[in-house]
Amino acid sequence: MKAKTPEESKTVLTDMVLPGETNPLNNLFGGELLARMDRAASISARRHSRRIVVTASVNHVAFSRAVPLGSVVTVEAKVSRAFKTSMEVFIDVWMEDRESGEKSKANEAIYTFVAVDATGRPITIPEIIPETDLEKERFDAALRRKQLSLLLAGKIKPSEATELKALFDK
Repeated sequence: MKAKTPEESKTVLTDMVLPGETNPLNNLFGGELLARMDRAASISARRHSRRIVVTASVNHVAFSRAVPLGSVVTVEAKVSRAFKTSMEVFIDVWMEDRESGEKSKANEAIYTFVAVDATGRPITIPEIIPETDLEKERFDAALRRKQLSLLLAGKIKPSEATELKALFDK
């Protein structure tokens, strides 16, 4: 199985915020943004694995800025790290100012997907080889996030969380 780069999984979805997708403050509903992020991330995960993928968890979502009615929203997703059958997908959300056209980061999220076969059983996926500094940073952090999640779920012992332990042993 040939390793892939995050760029090979890159998915970009661009859309406009319409009136039926907004709350009483005329900002995009959080749930609508979550759905857009999930769609982009699932395409990214599928591009990486070339398998059916299912959302395993939404690990992190930061609603940093409200996205107003009429804004152009771009959701960019890339696989940041692949494990045996699961992969972490990092999502950046950009908002384009209606008048100036200037783009600014509005939100970000981290989702985990599992690749499965036709019967729903997890299946092995290719590794990721990060290229850029940002991809390398996200790749390294993904293992810490996975260990923290496993530790909190009681699936590993604190002594097995080697990446987390290394943070505190500095």
